[in-house]
Amino acid sequence: MKIITLTLASFLFIGTFQAQVNKDKGNHTLPEDKIQNDTIKNKEDGHYYFTVLKDIESLDVQSQGRTGTCWSFSSLSFLESELIRTGKKPVSLSEMFIARNAYLEKAITYVRMHGNFNFAAGGAFHDIPHIIKKYGIVPEEIYKGLNYGEDKHNHAEMDAILKATVDQIVKNPQRKLTTSWQTAIEGILDAYLGKIPEEFEFNGKKYTPKSYAESLGLNMDDYVAIGSFTHHPFYETFVLEVPDNWGFGTIYNVPMDEMEQIMNDAIMNGYSIAWGSDVSEKGFSFSNGLAIVPEDEATIQVKGKDNKHFSDAGADKVSNAFDEPVEEKKITQEMRQEAFDNYQTQDDHGMHITGIVYDQKGNKYYIVKNSWGKENYSDGYFYASAAYVKYKTIDFMIHKDALSKDLKNKLNIK
Repeated sequence: MKIITLTLASFLFIGTFQAQVNKDKGNHTLPEDKIQNDTIKNKEDGHYYFTVLKDIESLDVQSQGRTGTCWSFSSLSFLESELIRTGKKPVSLSEMFIARNAYLEKAITYVRMHGNFNFAAGGAFHDIPHIIKKYGIVPEEIYKGLNYGEDKHNHAEMDAILKATVDQIVKNPQRKLTTSWQTAIEGILDAYLGKIPEEFEFNGKKYTPKSYAESLGLNMDDYVAIGSFTHHPFYETFVLEVPDNWGFGTIYNVPMDEMEQIMNDAIMNGYSIAWGSDVSEKGFSFSNGLAIVPEDEATIQVKGKDNKHFSDAGADKVSNAFDEPVEEKKITQEMRQEAFDNYQTQDDHGMHITGIVYDQKGNKYYIVKNSWGKENYSDGYFYASAAYVKYKTIDFMIHKDALSKDLKNKLNIK
């Protein structure tokens, strides 16, 4: 039996929410076989001992495979949890339906911008409400997006062909665009991902993608994206300047400490969070089940590379910082901004925050559901420290009702 020692502050915090914790104990989405004596470890031989404070229900961890569609996986995982939160029957939604329609929208924007624009697999959280409102949505089993002889997602060939095609269209060899170029793009998408069903049957009922979206009962206008940057005024919206924001979507801007408070309050009130962050930091280690910002990063050794997920974020990393809790950097608003301005914080990855835990020293971490399959000790989850989240968050999406009345007024959200 392991004895967990918490600081007085942690006990006070846990005591405040103990009734909620007890209420939620029957709904863990974390792997039950990893929960021992009400604590969780970050890895099999690790000495981070986490006490669960809040754990919001979500569906099984999936894998985005060799694609850049984390934004679709994380956003739909978030919406699946929203269905559960609102008492609806949970259903796995089709990430590739979203990606398929987004590719066409991106191609249209790329051509309109004469190619002076980023055309790639990435996207942003506000793309999902936009796509669902315009095209609808379908269940995962109706549209798997695997029409190219593979049983796992791999868009390397399709991405290359799409990029080469839109570049040729932009070159405008006929000095006037033909009427068929969009059909050509859709042909490529249909060949690899499959044709979009105009009508389908699910659970004994017939739907179109739009009517199925309506049947879910989620209002896409209820979801807002939030970030914290000093190059724009607080409590206003601005177009987030990251390469994957092809839709020129806006986010609400708040101070860093308020951003953290919003996230804490949302989770404790049962609202999960679609989270966009940089995962290229030394302190991010999926295999070790952690994302941290150690005071001394010199102890971290990176072994090899992991381009499996379109980055080296999954590379093996060795450090005592991953073995037991260490002192972390004190994050300031200025540090956040400097890292963003210097390209040290980029929009690498979209994930889904589903809860809060505390370690044996009373430090707070967020439970993060990833989309890289169940290939780590926590079966696809990891734990991001409060310092990491404050430092490396690009933006996040939540239901607007997760915001306090005062903050809604400040942001002019109805």
